[in-house]
Amino acid sequence: MRSSNRPVSVAERRARLAARHHLAPGTGPVAGPVTNPVADAVTDIIGLHGTDPASVYLSAWARTGADRAAIERALYDEGTLVRMLGMRRTVFVVPTGLVPVVQAACTDQIAEKMRRDLARRIEESGIAADGANWLKEVGEATVQALAGRGSATGAELARDEPRLRAQIVYAAGKSYGGPVNVTTRLLTLLSAEGLIVRGRPRGGWTSSQFTWSAAPDQPRPPAAAARAELARRWLHAFGPAAHADLRWWTGWTGGQVRQALDQLEIAEVDLGGTAGVMLAADEDAPPAAEPWAALLPALDPTAMGWRDRAWYVGEHAPALFDRSGNIGPTAWWDGRIVGGWAQREDGEIAVRLLEDAGSGASAAIAAEAQRLREWIGLSPKTRITPRFRTPLERELAG
Repeated sequence: MRSSNRPVSVAERRARLAARHHLAPGTGPVAGPVTNPVADAVTDIIGLHGTDPASVYLSAWARTGADRAAIERALYDEGTLVRMLGMRRTVFVVPTGLVPVVQAACTDQIAEKMRRDLARRIEESGIAADGANWLKEVGEATVQALAGRGSATGAELARDEPRLRAQIVYAAGKSYGGPVNVTTRLLTLLSAEGLIVRGRPRGGWTSSQFTWSAAPDQPRPPAAAARAELARRWLHAFGPAAHADLRWWTGWTGGQVRQALDQLEIAEVDLGGTAGVMLAADEDAPPAAEPWAALLPALDPTAMGWRDRAWYVGEHAPALFDRSGNIGPTAWWDGRIVGGWAQREDGEIAVRLLEDAGSGASAAIAAEAQRLREWIGLSPKTRITPRFRTPLERELAG
């Protein structure tokens, strides 16, 4: 580690964000004869949050202007993007080539904990005295049934393997708790272990009812090497940043963060009074972009990229985040969040600015809202409602 302690201003961080996240005009990937700009954009920012299916499309559109057909090709036809459980036990859409890195760096240890927890619940629910063995048998039978079908929904697999319909109890005594089939939990576990993957949804592009298929066999790097590679990619896309930001984004322990950074050539920097790090080869400040506007969806990877968000969220967090820390749809101007948006029942994209960003910002954001409405479609049948709703989004949606 090089102790240069070079000061990095908020303006420089915002300029890096604009370029590295392909949000400013002219910074998006260029389509080539054998490339898909959607996959290239996702590669540059490691992954898109995939918990909310609509957000995957909206995040890709914001960076590339791609239509839904191009996004679906990358997701389902070309196989260049894959949904997987990743950092912080969150579903991400990541480039296929990066799957083994994320798996070894984050998901393997998540899967180990998930298997122990599910085995315990199997025993507590009276399904089997040996929950671990029951899970092993049913999991293997489920993978075998899926291999026979090629692709299937959870309901179809439960017909092939009736033990998937066994019920476990979650949150006993709570209003939101009760008995649930083991199907979804076990399929999620098998996907976390890299045995199966989510495929094309049964419904439209906003549907979360996915089919499943067998996962391709990809050799995994050692966990320590994978963590170093993921840290390197994160610093290139999100750095410079504090250690705490990388620890939060990955879900690693402090020791794992230090171990990963020790394998990289990094430089210490001063983030306005907070110690930070960046890749040593990345110290040259980027040129400032022209002022730019963007409407990003709920859980967009840029808005969720750092633990300390004051430098781009300002005082607007109470209106934009839910109680669990999930961010809603946001309006951006020149590298910072200045408001939020929601789609109303008639299809209109309603925007509210939470600060006076100037007439130029207002006009540019209004133009983005019109562009987004046209991309979604003027028919009110397509409605974007985030899975995790926030105070401003609820108010604007009406």
